[in-house]
Amino acid sequence: MLVNCVAYQDGRKLAEITKQEIKSYVSRPDCFVWVALRDADDSELAGMQDEFDLHELAVEDARHGHQRPKIEEYGDSVFAVLHTVEVAGEELKVGEVDVFVGRNYVLSVRQHSERGLQEVRARCEREPELLRHGSGYVLYALMDAIVDRYAPVLDAVETELEALEEQIFSGKSPRQNIESMYYVKQKLMTLKHAVAPLVEASGRLYGGRVPQVCAGLGEYFRDVYDHLFRINQSIDTLRDTVTTAIQVNLAMITIGESENTKRLAAYAALVAVPTMIAGVYGMNFEQMPELKLAWGYPATVAVMVAIDSYLFYRFRKTGWL
Repeated sequence: MLVNCVAYQDGRKLAEITKQEIKSYVSRPDCFVWVALRDADDSELAGMQDEFDLHELAVEDARHGHQRPKIEEYGDSVFAVLHTVEVAGEELKVGEVDVFVGRNYVLSVRQHSERGLQEVRARCEREPELLRHGSGYVLYALMDAIVDRYAPVLDAVETELEALEEQIFSGKSPRQNIESMYYVKQKLMTLKHAVAPLVEASGRLYGGRVPQVCAGLGEYFRDVYDHLFRINQSIDTLRDTVTTAIQVNLAMITIGESENTKRLAAYAALVAVPTMIAGVYGMNFEQMPELKLAWGYPATVAVMVAIDSYLFYRFRKTGWL
C-alpha cells in the first residue's frame, strides 16, 4: 500500500506526487523522491523497481522479508534492512523496514509493523538545512528513529527482570521464576538479533570510504552507531544478569532441597530412638533387664523422651530443625 510519495528539492518539499510523476521529478537536478510503502506486494515492488532501477537482489530480499539486519551497496545505491521491535502485551513483535537509497530517491518499505514513520518525514521537513544533504539524510533519520525505539523496549524488559529478581527471595515457585527468566532471556535475544548486526553495518557509514549517498553525514551516522553500541552493551549486561539470576534460583532450589533432607533426617533420628528401644523390649525373651520391675515401663519411656529431647536440642542448635 502506498503511504506517501513526495518530491523534495533543495531541502524543501515540492509536492505530493503520483506514481506516474516519479520519473519526471527524479530526472530533475538536486531533486529526490521519497516513497513510503506499507506491506507492499510483488506488483508494487516491481513497479518501484522500474521507477528507480533498483537492483534485483535487493528487491528480492525486500519481497521475501525476514532478512537479517544489514546495509549493502549496489553500485551508487544503498539497501538497508532494519528491524522494528514493538511491545505487544507481554510479547515483542518484530517488524521490518527495507530502505532503498539512491542519489535521487528514497524508498522505504515497512512490513509487519504497526507504528508508522510519519514523524520521521515531519522531522526531515522541519529541518530543510539538513534535508539539503539529500536522500542520505533521510536514511540517517529513518535509522535514528528506529534505533531510538529500541531503548523503551529495553527499559520495559529491564523493569520486568527487576521484578523477577525480587521474586527470587520472596518464596514464589522456583520453577515459575526460572520459566519467567528464560522468557525474559528470549526477549533479550530478540532485541540482540535486531541490534547486533547493525552495529557493524552502521560502522561502515562514517569514516574511511563511505557510500556516495552518505557522504558528508559521517557525524550523524556515527551518532547512530554510538546509540546502537550502547544498546548492544546494555543487552549483553542484562543477558548476563538473567543468567546469574537463573543460577541463583537453581542454587536456592538446591539449598532448599538440602534443608528438607536435613530436616527429614532429623525427624527420622527422633523416631528411630524410641523405635529401637521399643523393638528391643518387644522381643520374646524372659531374661531382660527390668522386665519384672514395676517402674520398668515408665523408666524406659523416660529414657526415650530424654534421648529424643537431647537430639531435638542438638538438631535445633545446628539448624536442622
